[in-house]
Amino acid sequence: MAEKKRGLGRGLSALMSDVGNEPAEREGGEATRRAERHLPIERIVPNPDQPRRSFDKDKLQDLADSIREKGVIQPLIVRVDPKNSKQYQIVAGERRWRAAQIAQLHELPVLVREFDDTEVLEIAIIENIQRADLNPVEEAAGYRQLIDRFGHTQEQLAQALGKSRSHIANQMRLLSLPRDVLDLLEADKLSAGHARALITAEDPSALAGIVVKKGLSVRETERLAKQGTQGKGKSKTKTTTPEKDADTVALEGDLTANLGMKVSVNHDKGQESGQIVIRYNSLDDLDELCRKLTL
Repeated sequence: MAEKKRGLGRGLSALMSDVGNEPAEREGGEATRRAERHLPIERIVPNPDQPRRSFDKDKLQDLADSIREKGVIQPLIVRVDPKNSKQYQIVAGERRWRAAQIAQLHELPVLVREFDDTEVLEIAIIENIQRADLNPVEEAAGYRQLIDRFGHTQEQLAQALGKSRSHIANQMRLLSLPRDVLDLLEADKLSAGHARALITAEDPSALAGIVVKKGLSVRETERLAKQGTQGKGKSKTKTTTPEKDADTVALEGDLTANLGMKVSVNHDKGQESGQIVIRYNSLDDLDELCRKLTL
């Protein structure tokens, strides 16, 4: 078995503890580590490499209203800005920082930590994954980054994030869909259930258009994906495709989840030979595939 890629020395669980909802101060030995301080809001700056670029204005306003009433309950995690030692860069909590500005606060509670650039990016991804309003594509992309860039396994992520391994694998499989289908998923025109039903379809884009136009349920989408595109209600001649056994289907699912691209395993009838087909949707996907195959 291949040796696992090395994760960060600090460990995923340790990083998670700083992103969690623990109280700022405790009795005993942890008090010093968790002790918070207050900083003028103008000395706090966002992380330029923050992976999340869009912040819902209405939800920011709701958070600002809550902050006006109750204050900032959970401190931000910051580090000394590598480019300006008089400023502090946000590691986790940019939404609170933005909402606090709307609420016209003058200072914020913070926990100052020593993190390098790699750890800052990892924590930002973890924090985004924990957000309740993250769409399925953003969530899947977060898992993919944690696995590809930081060497974590699906089992480690499942344990640290409190999610099942099957949930993480199923979310990551979504990334094998064409970009236009992912756009529909991000726009909430398709649910994750609809999208998963389209993964094994011959033409996911065409079927996705039909699903949205007709408002089909997940079960109806699954049936449509098995039948193939029917056009404008006219049946095409059904092709005879040999049924794949459960082990082959499971293998395709694992390879699809691990590569982030749709994988088909086709055995030659009556032989031990066959072929593996990997579908990429862009030249960037092809570059990423080549990178993985040449490791």
